[in-house]
Amino acid sequence: MPTTLVTPPRHEFSDADGASPLFRAPPHNIEAEKALLGAILVNNRSFERVTEYLAPEHFALAQHGRIFEACARVIERGQLADPRTLRLYFETDGSLDDIGGPAYLGELAENAVTVINAGEYGRIVYDLFLRRQLIALGEDVVNSAYGGEPGETATQQIEAAEQGLYDLASSGEYEGGFQTFGAAIVGAIEAANVAHRREGGLSGVATGLRDLDKLLGGLHRSDLVVLAGRPSMGKTALATNIAFHAAHSFRRSSGQDGAVVGFFSLEMSAEQLATRVISETTDISSDRVRKGELSNDEFVRLTGASQALHEIPFFIDDSPALSVGQLRTRARRLKRQHDVGLIVVDYLQLIGPSLGKRYDSRVQEISEITRGLKTLAKELDVPVLALSQLSRAVEQRDDKRPQLADLRESGTIEQDADVVMFIFREAYYEEVREPDIDSPKRVEWEERMERIRNTAEIIVGKQRHGPTGKVVLFFAGEFTRFGDLDTYHDARY
Repeated sequence: MPTTLVTPPRHEFSDADGASPLFRAPPHNIEAEKALLGAILVNNRSFERVTEYLAPEHFALAQHGRIFEACARVIERGQLADPRTLRLYFETDGSLDDIGGPAYLGELAENAVTVINAGEYGRIVYDLFLRRQLIALGEDVVNSAYGGEPGETATQQIEAAEQGLYDLASSGEYEGGFQTFGAAIVGAIEAANVAHRREGGLSGVATGLRDLDKLLGGLHRSDLVVLAGRPSMGKTALATNIAFHAAHSFRRSSGQDGAVVGFFSLEMSAEQLATRVISETTDISSDRVRKGELSNDEFVRLTGASQALHEIPFFIDDSPALSVGQLRTRARRLKRQHDVGLIVVDYLQLIGPSLGKRYDSRVQEISEITRGLKTLAKELDVPVLALSQLSRAVEQRDDKRPQLADLRESGTIEQDADVVMFIFREAYYEEVREPDIDSPKRVEWEERMERIRNTAEIIVGKQRHGPTGKVVLFFAGEFTRFGDLDTYHDARY
């Protein structure tokens, strides 16, 4: 039977004056594909050298892809893949003529290369596939710029193009898979050495809160850390405190405990966040700052603090309704430009799905978002601190302390997070129960409020690398500031 090969599709262009068309075939190397397939048919060990990254769709010729897929299926069944067994395979499904017949299988075997060279030919095939994908991506970018979805901005198109380029680049990695246990041991010892040199047991980014750092060991690289709580518990305040401490420590100590911070604020504006930081630093109420109720001395103190804070590596993106793809694109850009060491997202439920995707339920949508954030943490090798709302189930219990089951769409968040911690302020609920001034319970209530008014609990409900537990912090609501709680001295002295 004569050999039948399909020529790859050709792309049409015009010359400089637009008079006559010029044709350019997409990048391909038919001889390399034939040599690789021949090597597999002659010695199935060649398949092991390319199976981690090569797939049927990576071949320029469709029939070569089908032959490679058939080899994979036969070999995975523990059988020998050679021209004879593949002939039987294709005869069974009636597609022998589509791949060129038995004569073409024999021709491939004659073009075989050695096992050693098979990996190199596989990389050639894969590299050319990536080039064809890059051409297709470029065409999509051009077509999108000419048209695009209604309401889609040029900035969104650029971010979609960046996402596409990154996905293509990350898929174009030949290496990966297993590493030796020795290499893993080296990494573990390096992390332990960092903690040992700090003398505080920290191997991650310090939160600035002594007891919390002792429990967590800092915020670790590649971890997704979820901070959850009901409204008005102080999630944003705590996240801002941690982020500011990391950025300020980085500037002050040349990065020993701190990090360059990227803060995605989907709820508050950059100015509101900055006001909180200034309030925390100057001990001036953020409410008074917003209302302009400042004395001249306080205003001078405020401007002086702002100048001192001007150079800290704290970057804020307050774009609303970011998709998880856009967030990842901007975080990668910040990593390239400023070597970001901590990402904060406020908050998880405000992130939108990737552009153009539709989901059957909110649970599926949140699942994609949490997977995206965890992937981002591993990809950039930085901790990602994501804030999350809790369901109303907390309000129905006598004990309002949150649990893992209280997380909205709890299954996916709990599954993907390395650390889940809750913030709880008992005083918030106790204030609602305030008895009348002449009530016999008034004295008891006031004594209780005196004990809990400026305290907050951080409950670590899940920690993949360590113990769970509870940490009690000092909370100054007027300045939106958390701090270490001094339990050794009476507050009256």
